[in-house]
Formats: sequence, C-alpha cells, structure tokens
Amino acid sequence: MTAEYVPPKVWTWNKESGGRFANINRPIAGPTHDKELPVGRHPMQLYSLGTPNGVKATVMLEELLALGHEGAEYDAWLINIGAGDQFGSGFVDINPNSKIPALMDRSGPKPIRVFESGAILVHLAEKFGAFLPTDPAQRAETLSWLFWQVGSAPYLGGGFGHFYAYAPTKIEYAIDRFAMETKRQLDVLNRRLAESKYMAGDEYTVADMAIWPWYGGLAKGLLYESGEFLSVNEYAHVQRWADLIAERPAVQRGRMVNRVNGEPSSQLRERHEASDFETKTADKLQPGA
Repeated sequence: MTAEYVPPKVWTWNKESGGRFANINRPIAGPTHDKELPVGRHPMQLYSLGTPNGVKATVMLEELLALGHEGAEYDAWLINIGAGDQFGSGFVDINPNSKIPALMDRSGPKPIRVFESGAILVHLAEKFGAFLPTDPAQRAETLSWLFWQVGSAPYLGGGFGHFYAYAPTKIEYAIDRFAMETKRQLDVLNRRLAESKYMAGDEYTVADMAIWPWYGGLAKGLLYESGEFLSVNEYAHVQRWADLIAERPAVQRGRMVNRVNGEPSSQLRERHEASDFETKTADKLQPGA
C-alpha cells in the first residue's frame, strides 16, 4: 500500500515533476538561452504553435483576411514548446510568461507586443473593427464569454487534460474533480447555445473564436481522446455550434497553421503567404473537413 503523501512545510523544487512536459516545467521565469526571433515582411508577426490557444490567433487572422483586411497579413513562426523555444530571449521579450501565442504588431512606427490569446483577439478586433460588437450590451456579452473561456481554460487544459492525458500517475481524485468541472462547463455552454446561435448572440464574434478551439475540439473528440469518457455527444447544442464553426473556411485554415500533429496534409507548420495553403489538399478547406 502506498503511503499517503504529506506536503512538506515549505515546498522546494528538488525533482522533476514527471509526465510529458517535465523537461520544460520549472518554478522560475525568464529566458534559458539567447535566441532572436525571425521577422517576416508582413504587418503581423505571430509566434505560436497549433494548440487550442494558438488556433485562436490564427483563426482570427484568417477571418480578418477573409473580410478583406489586408493589414492582417501575417507570418506565423513555429514555436516548439517541447524543445523550449518559448524560453528563448527573443520570445521572452514579447511574452514574459513564456506561453504561446505571442504577436508583434509591426503595422505602425513602433512595434506593439501583444501576449495572451484573449488579448490578441481583442487587439485585432479593435484594430480592424471586426468580430467585436460596438453596441454596449452586445460588446459586454461578447467580452463576458471571451473571458469566461480565458478563466475556464486552466480547468480544462491544465486540470482535466493534464491529469487525464499527461500525468505520469493516474490519480482518481484529480481526474474525477476536473472531469466534473469540465462537464459542468460543457453544460454551461449547452444551455447558452440552446438559446443563441453563437456565443454572444446572432453574430459570430471573438467569443466563438476563443471557445471553439477548446470546447469545440472537446465536443468533437479531438482533445485528449476523451469524447466517450466525457459523454460529449449528449451536449446537442454544443455539437450543433461546433459543427457550424468548423464549416468556416477561415477556421479550417487557421487550424492548420503551426500544427505539428495529425495527418501531414492538415499541417502547415509555418505560414508566410496565403498561397502556402495551396500546397495542401483542397478538400481540407471544404465544409466538414
């Protein structure tokens, strides 16, 4: 029988945490090595990876381009978090928190750094006047759901995802605790989407772009292979909404950018021109792909 763990009076970092990301976990911030970031020719320079948080930014940029906003042209550079790229000095200069995505807006006389995925969505929405309503009530609703996602993501990703998929030891209490909270969040979404086409109302907004990569992926069984475990099919309104968003060509393109897993035809490890997508199979950009 394993002895019960008793927390020490003062926690110290004296061993690796174990699990998939043990080599990059540490209790201190700052760079571990010098490395300048590349800079392309477009106004927006994105440094990211095709995780749900990274997909938020690439979907937003692709949606803006689809509306004809040429100023949203971007270079998407791959940040390999498994190799510790996020701890390079250049990346830390943009995001002191060493998390993807990070954006440098070079459209003006002085570059502007933007980190945290929610902040990137708001920055771009306000810059281009798109996907964030100006009506005070609608704006408040949109921002409320956007920040609901920002606040809930640690429970879904760092909580359920970690203990269910990545932790070196399966802990029943931890999995039960975070599975319960994840299902509660799915129920929150299901109840909202029973009365609303999109998260903030009848219009597609940054709230949908923020929530879909996480909860849309979860609803379709794309995250942690947990669909059956969480009975995701029972959330009919979330399923309807997830399919609706997935049909958008800009969403399909955004999901491909900086992606490093799955079918090779679904990966566009770096994106520097719109024509980069032409090297991929055409059916990936069709409804339902």
